[in-house]
Amino acid sequence: MLVWWRLLITMTSLWILYLIQGKAVRIPTRSIFKISLIGTVQDLHWVTFYASIKLANVTIALTCLSTTALIAALIEPLVIKKKFDFFEILLGLFAIAGIVIIYNTHLNFSTGIIIGLVSSLLTVLVSVTNKKIIDQYHPEHITLYQLTGGFLGLSILLPVFHFLFHDQWAPPAALDYLWLILLSWACTILTFILYIRSLKKISAFTMNLTLTLEPVYGIILAFIIYHENKLLSKWFYFGFALITLAVVLHVWRLIYTSRRNSPQH
Repeated sequence: MLVWWRLLITMTSLWILYLIQGKAVRIPTRSIFKISLIGTVQDLHWVTFYASIKLANVTIALTCLSTTALIAALIEPLVIKKKFDFFEILLGLFAIAGIVIIYNTHLNFSTGIIIGLVSSLLTVLVSVTNKKIIDQYHPEHITLYQLTGGFLGLSILLPVFHFLFHDQWAPPAALDYLWLILLSWACTILTFILYIRSLKKISAFTMNLTLTLEPVYGIILAFIIYHENKLLSKWFYFGFALITLAVVLHVWRLIYTSRRNSPQH
């Protein structure tokens, strides 16, 4: 329900904004269906990410999220049919080892860890499939129809969710609307606008590089605000260190390859 309300507010706000600005361009129906499916997968990523936080905690959910770059390195060759990279597979094994250590030493969070990894896999699928359509349409149009189609897709799945989990529908409390608006406007719409504008100043590679820091500062904030470090054993830090090492080596290799392939070289 959190994701459903977030999408409802975001989608409505974006349609109003884009209609006023004249950016609500109609695209072919077949493309709308394809983009909507990707949007639904994106929504399920949000649902499973929030579920991971609820079933475990913020730190565990963000630790699982930190594996997305390595999961992408393993999944992308299957989707776009390119050769597997042995070094990336090796880094993936490092990350898997870190997750296994965290899982086996924090069995009370086991369900949250599994759901968190599903969330990471879903966001990788969204990223890979978006690459196939990003050159066909303007990013703003893709976002508008992904959020709209995703909202409709999630609305269709909502009765199934209520049936499986016996969750009763209830409108948000008055204060919850404030948080939902903040989540929709500040964390979705504003973030997207800043993302698009920043791409005009920096490369997409640099942007993706900065996104790898999200789990790091997110975990630090979880320690400061929620004191979640008290809930974790020393084995968590060992497992997280393995994942971080794999991510750092992966990023370093991307930087090295990017510089080697630059025109000046």
